[in-house]
Amino acid sequence: MGPDQKAAVIFNATFVRPEKFYIGGFSNVPDVKYLFVFLCFVYIVTVLGNVLLLSVIYQVKTLHTPKYMIVCNLAFTDLCESTALLPKVLDTFLFNRRYIVYEACLSHMFFVYFLASMQSWTLVIMAYDRLIAICFPLRYHSLVTKQSITAMLLFSWVFLSSLLIYIIKLFDGLSFCRSLVIPDFFCEYAATFHLACNDISLNVIMLFVVSVLLMCLPLIFIAVTYVCIAIALIRIASAQERLKAMKTCTSHLILVAIFFLPITGATIASVVPYLEVNGNILTNCLTLIVPAFLNPIVYSLKTEEVLSSIKKLLLKNKC
Repeated sequence: MGPDQKAAVIFNATFVRPEKFYIGGFSNVPDVKYLFVFLCFVYIVTVLGNVLLLSVIYQVKTLHTPKYMIVCNLAFTDLCESTALLPKVLDTFLFNRRYIVYEACLSHMFFVYFLASMQSWTLVIMAYDRLIAICFPLRYHSLVTKQSITAMLLFSWVFLSSLLIYIIKLFDGLSFCRSLVIPDFFCEYAATFHLACNDISLNVIMLFVVSVLLMCLPLIFIAVTYVCIAIALIRIASAQERLKAMKTCTSHLILVAIFFLPITGATIASVVPYLEVNGNILTNCLTLIVPAFLNPIVYSLKTEEVLSSIKKLLLKNKC
């Protein structure tokens, strides 16, 4: 009996639930150890950068504003998403522990996709903040309050977690009687449900729905937001005021580019016929880890309030 048959627990004649899956990504890749050294470096920098950003916002009272509540949520989400993904990936490939228990695979799948979705919708809330600040400056403090931002963030957490739980429950109803080798570097949803031997049409439909809700709609909303912002900036008479308003959007635009450009690249790479499997896997890996790695660096270096707060804390601690 082969490893796939041993890993399966048969409940009845038509339903097979595997005990374990086998992570088959990054097979036969020369010098792959250097990639894992890079991933380890990325994880350390991601943790340090996001913890630094969170601690600065917590300690500096002038940053206790609705805008930095959103930044805090993004930093916390980045930290959790990297922690949910990278340690398990490093453990899988560095120590050759490629078998993953079925329940652990589902948990891993849920947290990675849920936290990546939260990153997307946090950028949407940031876009709303910039829209009100530039298009309706006189009403900013009445529309963008701690209560309203808390409600938006709380709704995002509840809605996205509920949606992902439903997706995982759909996956849990699949029967696996073929290969149990996942051709990716973690329990990627599409790569895993395609291993099932019963009808996966509903899973395919929900994958499309989730892609639209979690990626396409946020990008469309952000694009519409910046069209409105551009129209408002054109109406500003003073070039100095226009430049000042544009500077407040710089950090957010960089974060949007960092998040959505890798996703676009990964989508294009997935349909390129001559790109090998490991190339697709590497693209997907970078898509998930790069935003959390770069976001705190961008906010620390491109936002004057955060940069000056860091300098003040360093001087205070030095004194």
